[in-house]
Amino acid sequence: MNFDRSEISNGQLIQLYTELLRPRMIEEKMLVLLRQGRISKWFSGIGQEAISVGATLALDSDEYVMPLHRNLGVFTSRRMPFDKLFMQWQGRKEGFSKGRERSFHFGANEYHICGMISHLGPQLAIADGIALAHKLKKEKKVSVAFSGDGGTSEGDFHEALNVAAVWNLPVIFIIENNGYGLSTPVNEQFVCKQLADRAVGYGMMGVTIDGNNILEVFRTISNAREYCIREQKPMLIECMTFRMRGHEEASGVKYVPKELFEEWAKKDPLSNFEKYLLDEGVITDTFIADTRINIQKEIEEGLAVGFAAQPVTPDTEEEVRDVYAPTRSIATPPATSATSEKKFINAITDGLRQCMEQYPNLVLMGQDIAEYGGAFKVTEGFVEKFGKERVRNTPLCESAIVGAALGLSIKGFKAMMEMQFGDFVTVGFNQIINNLAKIHYRWGQNADVVIRMPTGGGVGAGPFHSQCNEAWFVHTPGLKVVYPSTPEDAKGLMIAAIEDPNPVIFFEHKALYRSITGQVPDDYYTIEIGKARLVQEGEDISIITYGAGVHWATDYANAHPDTSFDILDLRTLLPLDYDAIRESVQRTGKVLLLHEDTLIGGVGGELAAWISENCFQYLDAPIVRCASLDTPVPFAIELEQNFMAKGRLDECVRKLMNF
Repeated sequence: MNFDRSEISNGQLIQLYTELLRPRMIEEKMLVLLRQGRISKWFSGIGQEAISVGATLALDSDEYVMPLHRNLGVFTSRRMPFDKLFMQWQGRKEGFSKGRERSFHFGANEYHICGMISHLGPQLAIADGIALAHKLKKEKKVSVAFSGDGGTSEGDFHEALNVAAVWNLPVIFIIENNGYGLSTPVNEQFVCKQLADRAVGYGMMGVTIDGNNILEVFRTISNAREYCIREQKPMLIECMTFRMRGHEEASGVKYVPKELFEEWAKKDPLSNFEKYLLDEGVITDTFIADTRINIQKEIEEGLAVGFAAQPVTPDTEEEVRDVYAPTRSIATPPATSATSEKKFINAITDGLRQCMEQYPNLVLMGQDIAEYGGAFKVTEGFVEKFGKERVRNTPLCESAIVGAALGLSIKGFKAMMEMQFGDFVTVGFNQIINNLAKIHYRWGQNADVVIRMPTGGGVGAGPFHSQCNEAWFVHTPGLKVVYPSTPEDAKGLMIAAIEDPNPVIFFEHKALYRSITGQVPDDYYTIEIGKARLVQEGEDISIITYGAGVHWATDYANAHPDTSFDILDLRTLLPLDYDAIRESVQRTGKVLLLHEDTLIGGVGGELAAWISENCFQYLDAPIVRCASLDTPVPFAIELEQNFMAKGRLDECVRKLMNF
């Protein structure tokens, strides 16, 4: 192994050695404890430490790193207290995630580390968002994201690199190529000679280095950092290495040829570097012994604290509370009584415009939202007023843009992403469900992100532009789901969603965009998320609904004046306004749950269950659900009308009235 110490001082060499030794000694101790049954699981990075340590020490301490399973050296090089790390691994409350996350699936803002999720690829896009924040703030900083060779096959890898290249983001992507996924060798994962060769296809620099040579890693990342900052461009670095243990200890290594272990043992990053420093006279055997004693003391003291920590005592109230970042839960009235008549879509535009004026840290992202103004022209004229840095056209990379929005939030920005159609959210689903929704509960990081979702049928757009998929997100703790039905609510809830530090999925029914008008306050105001609106009070039947269903119910009530309808517009589907629901049930005793979404698994099922469990004593008839057919949304207008719940509203009302 050829070590080139050019321009690296003795002090830096000693620091590199000490930080390389620390994770190795911790790992060796963890493997002993695992054999003793004192810990339950371990992902070993033995043989790969030079990448984590060299990369981390090449960065400023306030530059974010997105590590993975085998990057213990990132955490130790950022000098995270070992006792707290051990309590994290043991699932103790005193760890970094209150016992909610395993091993290295956690982050800590004070150490500028963003916790991974098991899906691996999505971390790369978060690095994009953090790098974008650096770019917008004119900071001379980079972000760094790790990927394994297996992770490079994921779509998120492609999306993140493409976005970084298109937006000229100062981000370093590091591939740890250790030859295997879990057990799948690289020749069954890709056919290019080197993964770094892919860089040219994205229009970025790429290089392959010896990942076991800590000086090569340190120098390469240092130079890459300078390049990315100077040129404001990303870079891809492939580090060739090998893991000397299994993917995790339970998986073993039987699938790896024995000769590979023999070959790579000769390339051990620690023993080779240690020998080099001894030969160069930088360190002595005494120094090595003393350093090992000090690290061993640190480990034993940390273990004593960690083992003394008691198992978590569940606190249900705290568990539920920590799903969301704290937020103000009151409405803000407009400063004046001035109003203007606006279409539904114009009210959304007005709300977004006022938020852009109110929050200089708000960034809008989406396909065609800049000069074109978006598919529905919601952001028309915004790029001229607020500039392309804040109104950003995106590639067709929904997953990466959601991840980038989260990265912006980590750096204190607010982000709004427009899904061109709500149907397209499926290709960004993982980022929403597993990153945005869970991140505050996992390690206290909020996701200040709004995702706009043009949704719904009635416009003859067919199966992939007409779906109502709100139920997917109502099932996900950590999200807020908003679904306005009037222009006034659309503006007030949009502003509230932007203000809220939690991720909000904001549904906008396309059929309402230009068909519904109403008086909307001119000034900035909010409507409280989680509060329903009583459209009209009645005595005979409660229709509990949202979105287009509000207008179907109102039109039906107007056409049938002999029946007294109590119509409740939920406005927010997560969280639900259970008090308003109960009050409506009490007023009539007969409940019709109306939504455009399909019947099976729709929001109406959850509402029916809650009402049955909590309001049974007020019911005078079985709860009736009125929903669309359990089929995809058809294209032909005649078929679509047959599909829609609206066509079965009269039948459902008569069923309730005749009970």
